[in-house]
Amino acid sequence: MLQGTGRTLLWLRKRTLNVLMLAGIALLISGTISPLGTLVWWLREGAESLGLRENRPQLPPAQKIAKTAAKSANKNCYIIFLPGVGDFSADELDPGETFFLNSLQQLHPNCVTVADVFPYSAANKSLGGDRLMAPLWRFARHPKAGLEIASVLIQIRNLWRFAISADPRYAPVYNQGIAKAIVSRMNAKAPLPASPDRPLKIILLGTSGGVQVSLGAATYLKKWLNAEITVVSLGGVFHGTNGFDASQRLYHLHGDRDPIDDIGGIVFPTRWLWNIASPYNQARLHGRYTEINIGPQAHDGPKGYFGEEICSQNGSTYVGLTLDAVNKLPIWNSSRVR
Repeated sequence: MLQGTGRTLLWLRKRTLNVLMLAGIALLISGTISPLGTLVWWLREGAESLGLRENRPQLPPAQKIAKTAAKSANKNCYIIFLPGVGDFSADELDPGETFFLNSLQQLHPNCVTVADVFPYSAANKSLGGDRLMAPLWRFARHPKAGLEIASVLIQIRNLWRFAISADPRYAPVYNQGIAKAIVSRMNAKAPLPASPDRPLKIILLGTSGGVQVSLGAATYLKKWLNAEITVVSLGGVFHGTNGFDASQRLYHLHGDRDPIDDIGGIVFPTRWLWNIASPYNQARLHGRYTEINIGPQAHDGPKGYFGEEICSQNGSTYVGLTLDAVNKLPIWNSSRVR
């Protein structure tokens, strides 16, 4: 019996190692072709509609907008949520994220919440929509694959896209694609006015790598739309170049137990304090960048920014603490419930 058990354990060990080796090879291939995939997608979209001229994406005809404009006449801001690198698609928010966004919407009824933009695909497709690598992602999502393996695979894959968004060689193409997806989903939620009499309020709210993608998209949103853009980071990791000039303010919120948000300040020279000329440091020196410690949150998990566990220090859930901190930011004005 012991011999049989040993053989079984050895088989499982070999199988797990084989799976991990194959996954590692697949991820290396994915990382190698990621920039190529972005460029091919851009060529399919066409320079006129997306890229070289940086034109605003086409919206539905004015008569179609007019029919639904009354429904959104009292909306004066858009909250765009871009999740972290652990997400599989834009339509699979975890319960804590759903609670957070629903509560924020109730607190600010004049805002429209957009939560169906996937920041790790220029075409706004979930991992299951990636034809070449779809079998790997389906395996990773299978219950028998193991939650830890699935999480690692998805995070590494999405980190490649995060890197593309920060890479000056590919960022202009990738970030325009995300900006186009944001404009499209904004218009689907509440039609954008063709000639607004006042700037739109756009709040790009992200966590982890979603903050870098938010900043990358901000540059193009500013060019295409008459908008005042604010970026809110929840433990975000970001470069110190993209988006700072296009954003009025960036609020970087972080928890005591989150070591991940410090990574950006370490690995990106544009975030180093002696690089005074970088857009990040210019925003910091001119008061357009603010860091706020919001409590005992970790980066993720039940004690993370969207964690539903009860915090022993004050009896609130961790996501409740995050909601309170975001709601206190001086960015809401007339959108707040009175």
